[in-house]
Order: sequence, then C-alpha cells, then structure tokens
Amino acid sequence: MENNLAKIDEIKDALNARFQEREAEIEAILVAALARQHILMIGPAGTAKSALVMELSKMIQGTQYFQWLLTRFSTPEELFGPLSLRDLEQGVYKRNTKNKMPEAHVAFLDEIFKANSAILNSLLTLLNERVFYNDGAPVQVPLMSVIGASNEFPEDGEGLEALFDRFLLRFEVDYIADEANFIAMMKDSGQHQQMPVMTLEELIDLQHMTDQVAIQDDVYTALLKIRNELKDEGIRPSDRRFKQSLSLLQARALINKRQTVLPEDLILLEHSLWETTDQKEAVCVIVRRHAQDALVKTLDSLKKEAKDIFGRVRKDPSAEYGMEATQKLKKLEAELDGLKVRHEGRNEEIDTVLLKVKSMQQELAVNSMYDGETGQDTSGIYYRM
Repeated sequence: MENNLAKIDEIKDALNARFQEREAEIEAILVAALARQHILMIGPAGTAKSALVMELSKMIQGTQYFQWLLTRFSTPEELFGPLSLRDLEQGVYKRNTKNKMPEAHVAFLDEIFKANSAILNSLLTLLNERVFYNDGAPVQVPLMSVIGASNEFPEDGEGLEALFDRFLLRFEVDYIADEANFIAMMKDSGQHQQMPVMTLEELIDLQHMTDQVAIQDDVYTALLKIRNELKDEGIRPSDRRFKQSLSLLQARALINKRQTVLPEDLILLEHSLWETTDQKEAVCVIVRRHAQDALVKTLDSLKKEAKDIFGRVRKDPSAEYGMEATQKLKKLEAELDGLKVRHEGRNEEIDTVLLKVKSMQQELAVNSMYDGETGQDTSGIYYRM
C-alpha cells in the first residue's frame, strides 16, 4: 500500500512539473479519483483542462477513458452509443455502449453545460447513481470520476442546476499568471520526462484505503459549525453534499499519508460548498476559519509551556523552583495523556511531545539540587535543551 501511495506522489509531482500553476487542480483531481467523486473546471479555452485530464488517464493503466465535446445538438448516441439494429429488429430498444461513457472508468466532458434535455436525465443518473438504463434495465457502470469542463457557468433558468450540483468539487481555472511559469510553459518544461504509471487495480486498492481513513469528532464538530455559519450567510449546501464531502476529506488525508482526517483537510471544502460565484468569498472565509488543527495548536502550546518552565529553571536554579517545575511538568504529562484518550489514531504526534516532557522531567530528577526525600540541596542544577 505504501508503494501505491508513493506512486500517487510521483504522479502528482510529474503533473505539476508539466502543467504550470495547476497544483490545486491536480491534487483535487487525484482526490476525486480516490473518493470516486466528480470535479468541474470552469475557465477559458486554452487553460489545459482537457490536456491535464488526458495525461492523467494515460498514467492509470487499464482504465477505460471517454472524452467528448458537447454541443447543443449532441445526441444520446454520441455519449451512450447507437441503437443496436439487431436488437431493434426484435423490438428491443438497446444501445451498443462499447467505447462509450457507460463503459468508462474516467470521463472528460467538455462544454458540459451544453448538454440538452435529450441526454440530461441519463447523464444525471450516470453521475449520481452510477447506473445506465439500457432498454429500461438498470446496468451498473464502472464509472469512477467525471471531470466536467466549461468556459462559463450555467445560466439561471436553463434547467442545469441538478447537473451543476452533481460536481462535488468546483474550480475556476485561469491563464498562467506568473511570468516565470509562463516562460516554463513556453519552453515545454517537464514535457519530455518519463511519466510514472499505476494500474487500475492499484487505484482501486487506494480507493478502499480511502474508505478506511478515520474521521475524528473534532472534524464533525467543525463541519457543523461551518454549516451553521453558512446558514447565517444564507448559504445552504444540501445534506447530501456535506455527507459526500467526507470522502473528499478522507482522500486528501490519504494523499498526505495519514490514516486520520485532520481539520486542515477541511480547506478543500472551499471548492465544494458554494453554489454561485457571489458565495465563494464567504465560503472561503468560513471554511478557512475552521480548517485549523486544534490538536496541533494545543501541542504547540504545551511544547512552548515546557520550554518556558525550563527557561525559568535556568534563570532560577533554586530547590524551591526545581520542585515547582517538576510538578508543572507532571501536569503537562497528564494533559498529554488525556489528549491521547480524546484523539485516538494520533498517538504518534502526541507521543513525540510527551517524550520531550518526560525527558525534561528526568533531567530535573537527575540534576536537581533538590532531594525529594530529604528536602536538602544535593548538587548544582543544570539542564540541556
């Protein structure tokens, strides 16, 4: 499994080297693949949307990839396959789906909002339920992730709200801004390196690993606070969107080689919880406010407190303060033990700080001029940081 995670890192690094200023989108596409979710990229033509997805599809060997440019005149046959003439002669209305979207693992649909009513219902069912109705019979499809692209947002009144809602992640993509990155793009930086690959089976293994990533109570609490604050701003993502977003958090944690979701993973939801562009700023502010790891902040505070205690021992090497410092460090140790109980799955981080605190206690016990049994000074105090 570690080898599979290493391959994800290699793929991400290779794509970042090849596509300038697309770090967030590349991570999001990988997150979507592991979480079996869909992602939408909105931006002008010529911003490497299709090139990025096509390059990624080449790296995952064994996947069926489908790509199509939709127009207002697109027909169901283009996406779902033509009617089988042989079956039609028997009065069976069945499509030949070979090499079409119902048989794809990954699909890229350009100008997604050009989808017309003739294909919309089937497309919605594919995206949401992973089911295609062929001659009225439901067929489970292998579809993992659809990457939709558009030059513009759908307009109100076009009946595309449901389609827009199917994309759990949404990114606005623009032209390269940094001049150095623009020059690197012009020089084809990263275009000639050998690209890493992984198999479909390895990707499926990572998807199963994603499902096993733990979510701590503090993340659920943060999500509730985000929901309430968004509601106060008149922004109301559906319960389904919040529920599905958990898989995004699990995938992001796994990509960062963690078996537990941290509050910092919530940052991804600034690309998920808005419905209109005028909501984006408020969503970003609220999400970022809660995308902070309370445990890390607590551990940093306890480490600082321990250092302050030893700093005072250096300035005041008295028996009285030696005893006081020992008691304070024991109290910190108890707090850390309590954190281990409340944050199961993160013992390694807590133990790192706990080891330092215990080491400081041993330092005091060995080198203190205060003897706990006799109450007498025994030697000069010193410590090492």
